[in-house]
Amino acid sequence: MSKILIIEDDKDINNMLEKLLQYHDYETMSAYSGTEGVLLHQEDIDLILLDLMLPGKSGEEIIKELKEKHPVPIIVMSAIEETKKKVELLNLGADDYVTKPFHQEELLARIKVQLRNKTKRFEDKVLHYKDITLNKKNRTVICYKKEVDFTKHEFDLLCTLMEHPNQVFTKSILFDKVWGEEAFADDNTLNVHISKIRNKLKECNPKLEYIETVWSIGYKMKE
Repeated sequence: MSKILIIEDDKDINNMLEKLLQYHDYETMSAYSGTEGVLLHQEDIDLILLDLMLPGKSGEEIIKELKEKHPVPIIVMSAIEETKKKVELLNLGADDYVTKPFHQEELLARIKVQLRNKTKRFEDKVLHYKDITLNKKNRTVICYKKEVDFTKHEFDLLCTLMEHPNQVFTKSILFDKVWGEEAFADDNTLNVHISKIRNKLKECNPKLEYIETVWSIGYKMKE
């Protein structure tokens, strides 16, 4: 069951939304100010309905804080019909905008679209290769049903290779993607990190090889 956080200072509208969503099998949580909404916004929230005209902080500030804390779809609700304002909010991180007063069917349809897109985005963040599952969101790796502890650079290397398992990555590309501007990265640094990744995966499943060296070029996932 998806959980929706309602941030709306008008108690009548908040109650109406709560009843509407619960009737359609959504779990709800209500906040009556932006500050309260940010406090209530936790990992279990799947979508946020945000009134733009809230006491205290502006809607723009709240969108930024909500997205930084835990990025989920935000549907802004406001009586403002100005196109420029809508564009500004979407550029700030809002995912959709519904003008008050709105039809309940329209709001429900928009919620379904955003939740569907959220599910797809989550699926895009989980990579699979052989018996490895890599979750880009929480930066975990499971190999042969065992969780593997990787350093930041080791994780980023494996993630880069798994995103395009049939592609051969040159050493320079891997440097750019994983180390960026860090000056200390060199061939030896890359080779050591690849070796550590191989050893950790081998401890989980000695029967498989996962990373292939393409001599004089770089690395790729082994077919």
